[in-house]
Amino acid sequence: MNWLDKNDDILQWGSEELIIPYKSPVDGRFHRYFPDFLVRVKTKDGKTKTMIIEVKPDRETKEPKPRKRLTKQYLQEVTTYGINQAKWKAAQEYCLDRGWEFKVITEKHLGI
Repeated sequence: MNWLDKNDDILQWGSEELIIPYKSPVDGRFHRYFPDFLVRVKTKDGKTKTMIIEVKPDRETKEPKPRKRLTKQYLQEVTTYGINQAKWKAAQEYCLDRGWEFKVITEKHLGI
């Protein structure tokens, strides 16, 4: 949030301002996804671009590697990954319909 506030190319931003419906792979029902940020940025060519940005730990952006034992932790990782993928697919479609961009960033993008 500090980076957004201090970046001159950020024209406007808000946190969890959108609601995007998505179908959960866990229960097959529709749920509401609140992306982390809605951002309007000034591009290098002087135009404006609207983006939805989701911030996640890097480990949640990668499919868990199959394991021999189905531990509670492993099942939670698989569930989290599946739900995230459903949310992000819905967000990508939402953005595509509007000419926006969807991006997931992690601590690696932020240099943490």
